[in-house]
Amino acid sequence: MPLSAAAQAGKTSAVIGMVLEPTGLDPTMAPAAAIGEIVHYNVLEGLTKVNVDGSVTPLLAERWTMDPDGKSYTFHLRRGVRFHDGEAFDASDVKFSFERAKAEGSTNKAKKSLFDNITSIATPDPYTVILTLDHPDGTVLFRLGENPAVILDPKSAAATASRPIGTGPYRFEDWKKGVSVTLVKDAGYRQATAVKLNKVTFRIINDPAAQVAAMLAGDVDAFPRGLATQSLAQFKADPRFSVTTGSTAGKGIMAINNKRKPFDDVRVRRALAHAIDRQAFINGVLDGFGRPIGSHMAPTDAGYVDLTAVTPYDPDKARALLKEAGVKIPLEVTLTLPPAPYARRGGEVVAAQLAKVGINAKIENVEWAQWLSGAYKGNFDLTIINHVEPLDYLIYSDPKYYYGYDSPAFREVVRQYASSTNAKERTRLFGDLQRQLAQDAVNVYIFNPSQVVVAKKGLKGLWSHSPIFANDLAALRWE
Repeated sequence: MPLSAAAQAGKTSAVIGMVLEPTGLDPTMAPAAAIGEIVHYNVLEGLTKVNVDGSVTPLLAERWTMDPDGKSYTFHLRRGVRFHDGEAFDASDVKFSFERAKAEGSTNKAKKSLFDNITSIATPDPYTVILTLDHPDGTVLFRLGENPAVILDPKSAAATASRPIGTGPYRFEDWKKGVSVTLVKDAGYRQATAVKLNKVTFRIINDPAAQVAAMLAGDVDAFPRGLATQSLAQFKADPRFSVTTGSTAGKGIMAINNKRKPFDDVRVRRALAHAIDRQAFINGVLDGFGRPIGSHMAPTDAGYVDLTAVTPYDPDKARALLKEAGVKIPLEVTLTLPPAPYARRGGEVVAAQLAKVGINAKIENVEWAQWLSGAYKGNFDLTIINHVEPLDYLIYSDPKYYYGYDSPAFREVVRQYASSTNAKERTRLFGDLQRQLAQDAVNVYIFNPSQVVVAKKGLKGLWSHSPIFANDLAALRWE
């Protein structure tokens, strides 16, 4: 029986639905966005915070100043902050965390985009950190608010993947593998009185039918993102629920292994792009909740260029390019699909579209951990994935990244962009980065997904947009 409004307003817990389960809970060493959805801003915190509107505000740093040349930032840290195990937070923890991220062999996904640009980390006193950059970067404060830049304590850092200890409003309590992760309010948090929920459980449900059933039964209070869009009409018509839509920084792509034949031929990659009807994918898979894209940037990014016209849907052109490249038809490929609904549903649509140009895609469904240990390590032909990190163009400058894209020309544009301090020139170069990726057809760029939030009507504070993938639990409350 549904709770009365009064009873619901008195609730101090919530169950949040998630599609994917991470393989660990350390966002500084593993790439899965699902890690940040659980621990970022809740258990673990960074120097800055990226808010729902994309603005950046202080978090563990109370304030900061930037030198006129844009190459040095001085951060003044909050005093009296402690980790959940009682250890004091100070500048030495920032230095440790950033040096760990910079270290040779680090798997931090922001190593190239953020930490490799830091040439020195000075700590003149326990509450001051001075970062000196190799080159100016107008995005550094934003990047410090992303989950790879959270601050860990040296004594507990090694165990973060299984038992994260941070400075946030919630403590890690329990992880039932394959089922749920539970966080509880930290009574010693510096603003504990402002935190309304005492307990939040993340339920892992990747089957679309099971997601809908759990919401309707009241077992789950909200799906902030990832709920199968074909069920939205049902929730919109039900007075117990609210449905809101917003924007994300996601780039939904059919990733291509550029190192494997025949995909090492740009004509073949362009043929793949011409074979995919982006709008048909968005309509059929996302029920219209998305926008077509033509390169690895989202329409929410400043400097975004619409490049969908570079490789428009054109099956005849696709067939001609395959013939020109000497590809024997039918071309047999494997399409590896992680469990997200956009991938599983999208795989069927993509396979049907590829078949029309003579490409037979054998679908291989894998679990998330298998995808990370297989496709993400370069063991794939084609795969469908939504890259949610904003401004992550630097992944294309790493030939070892799972696409296997190796372009000196692209790296030169990246170098020029990094070294330029002229706003007009930087805008031009940012456009050139996008155009290079579109012309080289590194991947098939398909969609920028909308964020769709489905929640019980009394639950307030969920993010309506996702400039980064996070769930700010301290903002949640029941009304």
